[in-house]
Amino acid sequence: MGDGGAFQGIAARLEYPIYIVTATDGIELSGCLVGFATQCSINPVRFLTCISDKNHTYRVAGRTDALAVHLVPADGQRLAELFGGATGDSGDKFERCSWTEGPAGLPILTDCPSWFAGHVVERITLGDHAGYMLEPFAGEAGGDGSQYPAARARAIAPGHEA
Repeated sequence: MGDGGAFQGIAARLEYPIYIVTATDGIELSGCLVGFATQCSINPVRFLTCISDKNHTYRVAGRTDALAVHLVPADGQRLAELFGGATGDSGDKFERCSWTEGPAGLPILTDCPSWFAGHVVERITLGDHAGYMLEPFAGEAGGDGSQYPAARARAIAPGHEA
């Protein structure tokens, strides 16, 4: 079918921004580090974010109709480690960071000045991840636009297996 090793080698060299997706179902807050995400339509505006089916955020996101997507800034190592290396199954990540309640009750991370909230318009099973197609409805484009790179995120030991 193809050379999966070649693909893995290419994928390991890709550089793309890292995001933190947050969710609430009205009872629980959750959030995770996300590397698989992209704008997927211009008109109408749509954004696709993919969440591993093994983590806490996947379960909370399945019970809500909106998510917040935060662009992790270049100096966001602490947040990347918190949301990528810890699991919401065994502790509250939001007790260890600064956040405010945003649109639709979503947790908005204070140290991520660029973020948007989006309504979930479609959920798609994508192998070991679920894709959430979002229609943005609120947000901020703050900060200097610097981005936390995927190369640095690869060094974080995940809170859950991939």
